[in-house]
Amino acid sequence: MRAVCWNGKRDVRVESVDDPRLLNPRDAIIETELTAICGSDLHLYNGNIPTMQAGDILGHEFIGRVVEVGPEVDGLALGDRVAVPFPIACGRCFYCGRGAYSFCDNSNPNAWMAEKVYGYSPAGLFGYSHMLGGYAGGQAEYVRVPYADVGPVKLPPELSAEQLLFLTDVFPTGFQAAENCRIQPGDVIAVWGCGPVGQFAARSAILLGAERVIAIDAVPERLAMASLQAGVEALNENDVGDVTEALRDLTGGRGPDACIDAVGMEAHGHGLEGLLDTAKYKLMLQNDRPIALRQAINACRKGGTVSIPGVYGGLIDKFPIGAAFGKGLTLKMGQTHVQKYLRPLLERVERGEIDPSFVITHRLPLDDAPRAYAMFNDKEDGCIKVVLKP
Repeated sequence: MRAVCWNGKRDVRVESVDDPRLLNPRDAIIETELTAICGSDLHLYNGNIPTMQAGDILGHEFIGRVVEVGPEVDGLALGDRVAVPFPIACGRCFYCGRGAYSFCDNSNPNAWMAEKVYGYSPAGLFGYSHMLGGYAGGQAEYVRVPYADVGPVKLPPELSAEQLLFLTDVFPTGFQAAENCRIQPGDVIAVWGCGPVGQFAARSAILLGAERVIAIDAVPERLAMASLQAGVEALNENDVGDVTEALRDLTGGRGPDACIDAVGMEAHGHGLEGLLDTAKYKLMLQNDRPIALRQAINACRKGGTVSIPGVYGGLIDKFPIGAAFGKGLTLKMGQTHVQKYLRPLLERVERGEIDPSFVITHRLPLDDAPRAYAMFNDKEDGCIKVVLKP
């Protein structure tokens, strides 16, 4: 089969590889209908996530049809069209039993690697390093899905693949980020980053009852997409001297009720702070660039919440813990428990509350993945979200 393979920093290739096969009675094989490049994939593309190996198959956003099913998989049959959550979960451990699927204790066969870095291991993820399981990803013609009796959700035939694809990651991720804000009537929510997750976080905040959402970015195309959503105000960080002060001005001096960092480890800064973070990153004095996170903590009102769906991988410098403590902030973060959200969000799509395909800007064949990665990474041609057709 053909698959998108990582071969080093900024080196992805579409290669012919062996077809997947069932390895466990709870496995299924999915023929991919549509897949996408996620912003998190760019962390792999740029070499920021350790334990990648040449030839690893990328991708964790995909839907398709069941073409083979293990004998212990109940509820799936050949030909079923399914969405597959990006975290892999056993459905039976302590965490799965509490709906915390991205913390699954059993799905990462390389848990010892993650434990060395983080103390504990999260769930295994599709196409996201050997530290997180070494699983082949979904940017391929076929995918092996472990614990297929737990993760995949059947999809209605009347909805298009583009309407359904983002139920596997970015829509639930944005929704969980908004839900973590504990939104109350009248709340103002600020969202850093208008990439795909930021777009869905902003839209989800409106769905959950926020009165105003202020979306912050420096890329005009992303801000334009955000501003098309009812109730979302676009703030170009290049047009304001200080984002924190601008948000105070927009909220009567109090600050947003909750702030969402949908940027993560590869934030771009300006001025002295940006230069220092870039220098420390290049000198390996810190793993991540926490520019958006610092701003979110400093801008949030007293007693507010900072929600962090943006991925962080290691250590950061000058983390404003004093500001977080002094203002009594609640910080909520972590990988998304997609299995918890997929069915309820599918129902919202079916009711016409949201069409997730609004975020797509580019549609390409799988063989064009190297060009798509470069275009997405470099923000060329107004690229916000790329879908790939095998």
